[in-house]
Amino acid sequence: MGLKSGVTPKIVDATAGMGRDAFFLASLGAEVTLIERSPTVHAALSAAIERARAFSAEFAAIMARMTLIHGDSRMLLPTLSPQVILIDPMHPERTKSALVKKQMRDLRDLVGPDPDASELMEVALSSATNRVVLKWPLRAAPLAGLRNPSHQILGKTTRYDVFVVG
Repeated sequence: MGLKSGVTPKIVDATAGMGRDAFFLASLGAEVTLIERSPTVHAALSAAIERARAFSAEFAAIMARMTLIHGDSRMLLPTLSPQVILIDPMHPERTKSALVKKQMRDLRDLVGPDPDASELMEVALSSATNRVVLKWPLRAAPLAGLRNPSHQILGKTTRYDVFVVG
């Protein structure tokens, strides 16, 4: 994401979901704008942010670095001029027998697949001033029509495709 000692870029989490990635980044000091298009998920995330603010001063400080917006990232990103954009679209169905965590299955049931993920990536690549990071399953095929990333960060089950722009 470009976070390092003394550097905290302005980040947009273009697929906010349950807000976990944004919370982690905000806890590291980043200013994060979260965009969620599902009205149901947006309302639940908004309520969770308010509960966290009231929970403790530490959580309130983290929540102060998070701004939640309801809308379609494809329309909003060009108006925000973010340095860094994180995209974590609904991942393709697994072909292995092991299921994803129940919480993620429930989210998928609620919001459905992200058939416009490639389009969102193209908008992100033309909107970010520094980089776009795609969070994607380690062994999944790349999104169709997308250029090769500048580099990748590989985890046990997830990879981060980093696209340096500008």
